[in-house]
Amino acid sequence: MSFFPGLELKQYLPPKRGDAIILGKEGLSIPEEPIIPYIEGDGVGKDITPAMKHVVDAAVYKAYGGKKRLIWWEIYAGENALELFGSSLPEDSLTALKFFHIGIKGPLSTPVGEGFRSLNVAFRQVLDLYACVRPVRWLEGVPAPLKRPQDVDMVIFRENTEDLYAGIEWESGTSPCMKVRDFLRNEMGVRNIRDDAAIGIKPISPSATKRIVRMAIRYALEHNRTSVTLVHKANIMKFTEGGFRKWGYEVALQEFADVCITEEQLTTDFLGVQPKGKIVVKDRIADSMLQQILLRPAEYSVLAMANLNGDYLSDALAASVGGLGLAPGVNMNDEIAFFEATHGTAPKHAGLDKANPGSLILSAVLLLEHIGWKEAAAISVSAMERTIREGTVTYDLARQRDGAKEINCSAFAQLIVNNM
Repeated sequence: MSFFPGLELKQYLPPKRGDAIILGKEGLSIPEEPIIPYIEGDGVGKDITPAMKHVVDAAVYKAYGGKKRLIWWEIYAGENALELFGSSLPEDSLTALKFFHIGIKGPLSTPVGEGFRSLNVAFRQVLDLYACVRPVRWLEGVPAPLKRPQDVDMVIFRENTEDLYAGIEWESGTSPCMKVRDFLRNEMGVRNIRDDAAIGIKPISPSATKRIVRMAIRYALEHNRTSVTLVHKANIMKFTEGGFRKWGYEVALQEFADVCITEEQLTTDFLGVQPKGKIVVKDRIADSMLQQILLRPAEYSVLAMANLNGDYLSDALAASVGGLGLAPGVNMNDEIAFFEATHGTAPKHAGLDKANPGSLILSAVLLLEHIGWKEAAAISVSAMERTIREGTVTYDLARQRDGAKEINCSAFAQLIVNNM
């Protein structure tokens, strides 16, 4: 049931027009009309996803005059999928992402504390999308709390599959939780667990750590970045967070010894002058790094960290340049890149044509860069920056800026297109 050999789907088909992106030994082979699976998303997804597609299609046409185009294919997850197919995460959606190697989605609903598992986490774990990559920089005209937001230009690589977010935990008072508690007390000699404590496990491995740090260093090399900083809590958790720090340095100094140097080597061997073509590998304790992104952001370029630290730090860094409304992101591995809006579903604004589509548009810009369509990516960013500078923006930006004119989501997207 497919137009593509080897693609086995049960519930819905890809479009007849367009071609699949092929992954070979030399990397991705991009056709002129690549099929791009997308998930509209819950809540404001129904507003921001059409806006994103409108902007991106216009940028692609502007860049290539009709010689290239994206072929959008809607796949399903979340509330729409549950209503149509009886599952929040249909198998066909996972199959599509594996086969086409790319996708983009709006925000998905996740009940807090109970209900179905986080769909965002489910996608990452089922597809082994081990890296959450979040570039953060300031767009001119965006109200930001920093005095010099222009100094922020960092890319966060957050390990997705381990740490506390692996979801290995037991509820307080349950029989399984008491069994784990008793095992830790009786077999492992752990005494500081209260009788009524819930218990969670924090796995961090050399293999998962090394592949995220490896990806971060390769990114730094490919994009002429000057440093990679390992962020951790090794001062408290010696074997998990400490292991992340240790194994991260091992990757840098063993696998990339020809290009990586430590801060100590920079001082002792190079007298503080960074040689051209060298990447300085640093490490910072997480609470210190939360200060550094505010006080000395210009000193940091690429950051690599475990899951929980990455969650906190990426959102804090986005806030420093204006908030999640304009923060792009991608969850990826060596074969699949799944781009996403980094904010929530904002259900009270759903269907009102009010939400800011910027996060999803900028995530689509990352998608364009990923497939090598850099001209279209540059047009999109330039037009968005011009639109924001002119001060006609969505409500979240207008309320922070004197003299701004508030417009709705679709009108904001159209202004971006007009400014191309």
